[in-house]
Amino acid sequence: MNFHIMTLFPEMVEQGLTTSILGRAVEHNLITIDAVNIRDYTDDLKHRKVDDYTYGGGAGMLMQAQPIYDCWKAIESKIQNKNADSVSHKTRVIYVTPQGSVFQQNMAQTFAKEDDLIFLCGHYEGVDERVLETIVTDYVSIGDYVLTGGELPAMVMIDAIARLVPGVLNNDVSAETESFDDGLLEYPQYSRPEVWMDRKVPQILLSGDHAKVDQWRLEQSIERTRQRRPDLYEKWIAEHPPKPEKRKRRKKENE
Repeated sequence: MNFHIMTLFPEMVEQGLTTSILGRAVEHNLITIDAVNIRDYTDDLKHRKVDDYTYGGGAGMLMQAQPIYDCWKAIESKIQNKNADSVSHKTRVIYVTPQGSVFQQNMAQTFAKEDDLIFLCGHYEGVDERVLETIVTDYVSIGDYVLTGGELPAMVMIDAIARLVPGVLNNDVSAETESFDDGLLEYPQYSRPEVWMDRKVPQILLSGDHAKVDQWRLEQSIERTRQRRPDLYEKWIAEHPPKPEKRKRRKKENE
């Protein structure tokens, strides 16, 4: 899978996404990280300017349409040339903005099915609306707060998406048993030693009975979600209504 990030700070993105698990994924050609400097596409060759004052007044500067569009066009052309033998389609362009839909695990799973994704990282007071209308397919936020730029949110999304790419995690099963995968938070987990600071590992986990362990983990996930994320709990309960208990048939007494 290929991630293309349009940014004013490519070194920030490269340093953040080429270490640890994602770094190994890059080394093994499972994913690629292509951080593209928007300044390289400005018409202002002398000052490499990419922003200007906003029409109508207001504080701060706005990123201009021209360098962003030309940067996107170069990336899109590169992708289409690489896929010349396949059916051509516009690559999804994700604009990182607090005005977008809130990023969730199901969104990461959808994005992970793509071969290429383009991220647009804004700065200053934002981006000229005209270029957004021209190239952006998805407006996505990581939460209801404002950051100085789109690089950190883009890196968060890329991390969540990349780890769903087959082979990125050493144990692909782990991606299927984590928080949010089934709508619940993950159950508590334990490792050695069996006793630490007088706190013992739950006995059920030492039993060797996998069916009981699975049931315990599900119960723990449900309870943890109820306590910590009641919004998720209510949604899960609505989708998994409790099964009515079977009434015990009473034996008729002989008269």
